[in-house]
Amino acid sequence: MIELLNTGYFYADGGAMFGVIPKTAWRRRYPVNDKNGCVLAMRSVLVTTGEGRIILIDNGAGNKRLKQFSYYNFFDLIDLNDALIKRGISPGQITDVALTHLHFDHCGYTTYKDEKSGELRLSFPDATHWASRKQWENCLQPNPLEKDSLLIENIRPVADAGKLRLIDEDTRLCREINLRLYDGHTPGQIVPYIQTPERTVVFAGDVIPLAASVSPGWISAYDTFPVASYYEKVRLLEEAANEKQAVIYCHDAYTPCTGIKKINGSYKAGTKIELT
Repeated sequence: MIELLNTGYFYADGGAMFGVIPKTAWRRRYPVNDKNGCVLAMRSVLVTTGEGRIILIDNGAGNKRLKQFSYYNFFDLIDLNDALIKRGISPGQITDVALTHLHFDHCGYTTYKDEKSGELRLSFPDATHWASRKQWENCLQPNPLEKDSLLIENIRPVADAGKLRLIDEDTRLCREINLRLYDGHTPGQIVPYIQTPERTVVFAGDVIPLAASVSPGWISAYDTFPVASYYEKVRLLEEAANEKQAVIYCHDAYTPCTGIKKINGSYKAGTKIELT
């Protein structure tokens, strides 16, 4: 079973989200306010497998550094612990946490600060946490363009607890989920491929954050290696179109999931697909 969890929203500058694409073009695809702000979601996925594993893919910004990132104007944030409990799941029942990458808005809830002791603790203490070795090394020694987005406090306690599993190549997490590596936005981003009875569901992460940015040339200014981003998007999109896969957009506040169509050599988001 797949369930989408929206951990909250924030505002990002439209020019940053769409890079060199003129506003006259991208504003027709994605809403923007009078301050050039686009509302973005922080979408996670909860997967329950037939073998009894409960897997969380990404977990949003958490609440440790919201004042530091106040310019993003976070709103409607959820307490992920409460959200899981409402679904009959305790944090200790999460068996695996797959982190697409270590930017704060994707892994901030991995740890939390104990109110009494002030110490950092694991939000999912019994889970194996999956990340790529490239991304771990990038977090330890971030490049200048990413250093403000990579907070070692989100992942170091996981490593210290022996709960961090690093991958160097495409890796099967379990029978239903394959973790595949994509560069571009950041080195060694993981894209989980989830097999369901109906179709393969792709959590595209920041390879394709919005349905509006499906076109390969529509690359965010946040991407550290834009040429690599272009070719990696094409690689993902070509398979998605050919295999009729569903693509989840982690940051799209309006379109969570669609198919992909290839028309006259161009890729487009298809009709919306409802996932539970």
